[in-house]
Amino acid sequence: MKTKSIIVSFTVFITTWFIYNNTLDLIVLGTGVVLSAMAALLFCRNCDVFCEFNFSLSAIFYTIIYWFVFLGELVKSNFDVARRVLTPSLPINPGIVEVKTKLKSKMARLILANSISLTPGTLTVDIKDDTMFIHWIDVQHEDIEGATQAIVSKFENYLIKIYG
Repeated sequence: MKTKSIIVSFTVFITTWFIYNNTLDLIVLGTGVVLSAMAALLFCRNCDVFCEFNFSLSAIFYTIIYWFVFLGELVKSNFDVARRVLTPSLPINPGIVEVKTKLKSKMARLILANSISLTPGTLTVDIKDDTMFIHWIDVQHEDIEGATQAIVSKFENYLIKIYG
């Protein structure tokens, strides 16, 4: 049994329960604790994804910074895509680019791929080892290094500090 994964899963489940229920009623809280514990034990006994998380103050600090960086990129890319939709004369150059990541952790790669896909104008198409294939609405760099710098590095720098 992977205790760390169960604890992290339970924490995520119970936090989600608290947010969705928005009450401190003892019956609701008790139900949330029981259901969260059951779900964590049932689904996370054999999962190893959360074992890679670095539990430290610096990891928590960089996680908070990561959220602000992600939200900033999300807002910027939303405006960029909206501008392209509202101004059809703007040139677009869609294509799939190859980027490299320095991340070794499965969870860090998952978060990176999802962050890229959640950012309008980019979509993670495939991941193979340290290589990701990204559909980009306006390819600005054909080379791997340039595309990696433009798409991946802003997220990757913080994920390395969180997941090692």
